[in-house]
Amino acid sequence: MRLISSVLVLSFMATLFQSCGFYSFSGTSIPADVESFSVGFFENRASLNSPLLSQTLTESLKQKFISETNLSITENSGDFDFTGYISNFVIAPVSAQSTDNASLNRLTITVNVKLKCEKKPDIAFEQNFSNFQDFDANENFSAVEDELVKEITDMLVQQVFNKAAINW
Repeated sequence: MRLISSVLVLSFMATLFQSCGFYSFSGTSIPADVESFSVGFFENRASLNSPLLSQTLTESLKQKFISETNLSITENSGDFDFTGYISNFVIAPVSAQSTDNASLNRLTITVNVKLKCEKKPDIAFEQNFSNFQDFDANENFSAVEDELVKEITDMLVQQVFNKAAINW
């Protein structure tokens, strides 16, 4: 009798999880009827500019959704449609030494992201995401720029992914 009731409970739970559009073992909470995504080119509107930032951000966001979801990518008008722009790229001193010279500088990148979802308008958003990395002020920025941009881009993409796919 116990075996039969255990099988029934497990069967019920499996049906429940399968029919629930917001549960997944990967941790995402993307609705079941959302099947595709598109990412528009993220134009760099910041006053300072890193030559590869727009391309790096756009491609990183695409790769994140390709590798961590079952959504198919489309050129435009996906069920999840990401657009946006880079609004800020700033280098500023962080900490001063006794000689009033900065020992650390901080690169901060801010991106405005808009998610449209025709199938589920309540999960759409437009939000600024910002992140930074500190670096030695004595280093030539050109020598560390690519690495800093990559690290910050990875963090920004994770923030956008969390907001869109995990609903954080």
